[in-house]
Amino acid sequence: MKILLVYPQYPDTFWSFKHALKFVSKKAAFPPLGLLTVAALLPGEWEKKLVDLNVSRLKDKDIRWADYVFLSAMLVQRESAKEIIQRCNELGASVVAGGPLFTTGYREFGGIDHFVLNEAEITLPAFLEDLRKGSPHYIYTTGEKPDVSRTPVPLWSLVNMNKYASMNIQYSRGCPFDCEFCDIIILNGRIPRTKSKIQVLAELEALYHGGWRSGVFVVDDNFIGNKNKLKTEILPAMIQWMAEKKYPFALSTEASINLADDEELMRLMVDAGFSTVFIGIETPNEESLAECAKLQNQNRDLVASVKKIQNFGLEVQGGFIVGFDNDPVSIFKNQVAFIQNSGIVTAMVGILNALPGTRLYQRLKKENRLLKVPAGNNTDSSLNFVPRMKSEALVDGYQQILRTIYSPVRYYERVKTFLKEYKPGRRIGRLRYYHIHAFVNSVWALGIREKGRLYYWKLFLFALFKYPRRFPMAITLAIYGYHFRKIAEKYTANKAGTKLLVSS
Repeated sequence: MKILLVYPQYPDTFWSFKHALKFVSKKAAFPPLGLLTVAALLPGEWEKKLVDLNVSRLKDKDIRWADYVFLSAMLVQRESAKEIIQRCNELGASVVAGGPLFTTGYREFGGIDHFVLNEAEITLPAFLEDLRKGSPHYIYTTGEKPDVSRTPVPLWSLVNMNKYASMNIQYSRGCPFDCEFCDIIILNGRIPRTKSKIQVLAELEALYHGGWRSGVFVVDDNFIGNKNKLKTEILPAMIQWMAEKKYPFALSTEASINLADDEELMRLMVDAGFSTVFIGIETPNEESLAECAKLQNQNRDLVASVKKIQNFGLEVQGGFIVGFDNDPVSIFKNQVAFIQNSGIVTAMVGILNALPGTRLYQRLKKENRLLKVPAGNNTDSSLNFVPRMKSEALVDGYQQILRTIYSPVRYYERVKTFLKEYKPGRRIGRLRYYHIHAFVNSVWALGIREKGRLYYWKLFLFALFKYPRRFPMAITLAIYGYHFRKIAEKYTANKAGTKLLVSS
């Protein structure tokens, strides 16, 4: 059996890092971990090829070669997925589709021969068994959550690691919290399911033996969902492994803000090689936090929590949302003030989207406020529901946030705020060729060509002389800023004349 695994293209968004990737001559931020795991679940004797449209083209001969085309996608990849389906249909290829996009929205797709939905550890074996018998069904779905301690190591041999800026692994699925707007509970459940330390080390080992020596993103819904197991089993094992291998990876992950409440956990994470954590801050408005049931963020000093995590040696990347029913007209200035004061350099601000299957989606449906299926990109200024605030005011205020926080003066100011708080661990990653390449490119693109070059040089000198150990981080963040500005310009072009907000 010949299987072609295809991953659709991402549009140009905040998280595509398209403009930043050029500095290091990479094609995409991450490889398609889900498809690589699916490939490992397929019979070993089958022939397999993977085409990631973010790093290479899908050729007709690839489709004709395959007995089945396996397609997986996220919501934001919908349009590219539809194009792939159409090409496969035109060439007479059988398509098997799964992943988040299809699990929550398979009814909108035609041209699919078989849907293998939910988590593949359960539904894929059933499909393969029926395929062996010659009578596969149209849809395979389940409400059962698999034991991920039986999940195999992804089939890394199918990708060229050199095309990517970072690799990724998964330790757990699920999140103990139940935010109204989030679809994690729909996809992966509320009880965190974890892999063993043997599995985690095996996945790190696979990347190491594949020659990888750079960033690794632990793609969990909430890495700290099971704190006890992390502290007693997983992180101690990772610390030992990283020390033995002389710290080949810089680790990053996603977690909730209550990480700030556990100093032991933060120390262990830093000792294991973690340097970055993405946290859903959402909003500084208490009423809006209560509205969306973001319990872990309520009744705490969020800025202080962020700074504490930074003090322990973890860069905090933040997710922010505007458009809650309880958002006041001051929310836009308040968001800007919070982002600037907290020193969260990578601040992804989006307009609230109602994702299919979420409690928010169901509530707005009952209130007759839904407008359309979301695009999966909450940074493109689009609305898929009727907000309490006037739509024009919401979109205008949102775009003002983007123009403000990613303007050179505000962005570089925020990097300085972060560097003052950030206290990296003793181990700094090794200098590699692509670091030098990125540095040289940053001097040319940001220090010479760009209009905001004065702020680049001010940051350059500030970091070099005041925080020399943090200088590489400063240059990295400067490069990220270039990408973020390009995206902000793209999504705010229709209101380019709006006056920037001034935070109090």
